Amino acid sequence: CLCMHCRKLEDLSVDEFLSGFDALEREDSLGASPQESAEYKESVLQESSLKKRGQASEHKAQLSRLKHNDPEFFKFLQENDEKLLNFADSDSSEDEEEEKYHKLPSQLEVCLSLQSPSARLIRDITQAFKAAVATTRGDGDNECRYAVADSSVFNALILLCIRNMHASLTKLLHIRAPDKDQKKLILPSSSPRWQKHQLDIKMYLSGIVQLLGSLTQSTVTAAVLRHAHQMVPYYLCLPKQARQFLKQLIKQWSTGEETVRVIAFLALNKICRHKQNVYLNTVLKQMYMAYVQNCKFTSPTTLPVINFLQHTLAEMYALDTHVSYQHGFVYIRQLAVHLRNAMNMKKKETYQSVYNWQYVHCLYLWCRVLSTIYPSEVLEPLIYPLCQVISGCIRLMPISRYYPLRLHCVRALLLLSGRTRTFVPVLPFLLEIFQQEDFNKKPGRMSLKPINFAVVLKLSKTNLQEKAFKDGLIEQLYDLILEYFHTQAHSIGFPELALPTIIQLKAFLKDCRVSTYCKQMRQLLEKVQENSAFVTARRQKAAFGVADAPAVAAWENQVAEEGTPLTKYYSQWKKLREKEIQLEISGKERMEDLNFPEIKRKKPQAKVEDKKEFKGLFESDSDSDSEGLMQGGSDDDDDDDDDEGLEDLSDASGGGDDDDEDGTEGKACGSKHAPKQVSSEELQELAGGDEDLVEDLELSDQD
Repeated sequence: CLCMHCRKLEDLSVDEFLSGFDALEREDSLGASPQESAEYKESVLQESSLKKRGQASEHKAQLSRLKHNDPEFFKFLQENDEKLLNFADSDSSEDEEEEKYHKLPSQLEVCLSLQSPSARLIRDITQAFKAAVATTRGDGDNECRYAVADSSVFNALILLCIRNMHASLTKLLHIRAPDKDQKKLILPSSSPRWQKHQLDIKMYLSGIVQLLGSLTQSTVTAAVLRHAHQMVPYYLCLPKQARQFLKQLIKQWSTGEETVRVIAFLALNKICRHKQNVYLNTVLKQMYMAYVQNCKFTSPTTLPVINFLQHTLAEMYALDTHVSYQHGFVYIRQLAVHLRNAMNMKKKETYQSVYNWQYVHCLYLWCRVLSTIYPSEVLEPLIYPLCQVISGCIRLMPISRYYPLRLHCVRALLLLSGRTRTFVPVLPFLLEIFQQEDFNKKPGRMSLKPINFAVVLKLSKTNLQEKAFKDGLIEQLYDLILEYFHTQAHSIGFPELALPTIIQLKAFLKDCRVSTYCKQMRQLLEKVQENSAFVTARRQKAAFGVADAPAVAAWENQVAEEGTPLTKYYSQWKKLREKEIQLEISGKERMEDLNFPEIKRKKPQAKVEDKKEFKGLFESDSDSDSEGLMQGGSDDDDDDDDDEGLEDLSDASGGGDDDDEDGTEGKACGSKHAPKQVSSEELQELAGGDEDLVEDLELSDQD
């Protein structure tokens, strides 16, 4: 310590300087008197209390103890470095150093508080929101007052607006909250402060539309759409921004994810309900065009989307029946014109303009619209022309390849007939299939998986040769016949209505030799006969005549309320059928996840000489082998199949495909030897041969 006293202060390092203080303190604590030690303890307590004031106060306390313990060294400091002794707490360089850095608050808060919004604050937020939206377009807007260059700032700003902007504008404009029972919407334009803040609100609403057009993530789009749905009253006050918003809503409704589509539809419905005279007509046109564009292709993944668009568009048409009648008249007439051109011109292009998914889904849509709005005296005149168009679509090409399209049209007629209580002769289109198709013929190919008739319009030659085709066709006939009789089960004329079907089913059971098909149709026949006997017994007790329409209607309503055997069976069958469909879907998903190994076999390479020698054996029609399994039944089949369909149409019979199959087999087997011609006398002798014996097929209960 003495040598340190003799050295100059400027020659000492910081460590040596502080170590000298520590040594002095240790010496004082060891050799001091009790009084001095008490004073030292007091100084220590003072030192601990001064730690809260910072290191500067602590340093000052050490110097004060130095004056008492070592007066000579303290005098040396006074003579050589007086500034070291004379300083205040505020002169600490460390405090200055700490003030240079930002201190985190004890609780994090949003950068802008909207608890008490002001006009200046709302203007700043809208300007910042405009700058943030400008970054999504990829161009720097020179008109923006601010620049958003950081993604975290962008996210915080968007989140702030979505959470607080609607409530802040409501407070700023002094808009009172509507009552619970009040259905009328309170428009912000009724506020006396509307004109003052109109420009800022315009800028903000336009920014929301631009932001919706640039978002790609469905969750973010749904969050922004919810906020936009809150801002609908503000859009109703600004026509230009409302038109931009409606255009974006229709886009999100037709192409967005499930949650996005629902929110967009709610916003569309809300705007059109409160401004029907202004927006409804235009919105319905744009929504119909978007629906048609999304119906071009149908698959198991797109079918739920199409059904959603169909149901929601029908709800939009229900807002105003007069506008709906104008649209329905124009579009149903357009469908009829396409059908008339196909019937008259009979060309491939005209047939394709009718036999496509867009045409079929439009028929479905208008059946859904008329069924949803029923009863309506305004739309009721459209039921008959729509039924005529659907019936003409079925009769356009009545061949087996287009059975799926026929079944789709029948389902549309069943929807229209059941909801509007209109009699439509649907059964002939179904019973005709029993007469055209030979269910006893053995399939030419074994199918890998069943045909999904819900997403098929046209079948290929390969599909017609598969066992899955006839299995699926029987199931479809069973479902549709049962569904039709369920809609007519309470009718007083049910026995007469069911008689042709009973006769046809009995004839089918007599001729069919496939036990699984017979089992299904026999069950259907029993249920129809049971319901027919029930209605016959009930109407025999009636005391009114057939001409008494009110009494007949009351009788039918009473029977419908009490229920019939067929309606009870249908309700149970419907539940089981839905479970079967779910199991089939889940089973397909499990099979697709297995990833079975693919077996690859080497194709034998035939010699060129052998091909030349047996060239005639390979000239048969190979369309059935080259087409493969086409479960989709798309409209992009080869031209030969379409031309063949037109030739079958000229024959006015549905057995054209079977003839082609037999002809193909004969061509492959008998191409080497031509058939020998038979004279007319030999034909007469063959015709006069033994009579054919017709025996009834006896089947046991087990068969």
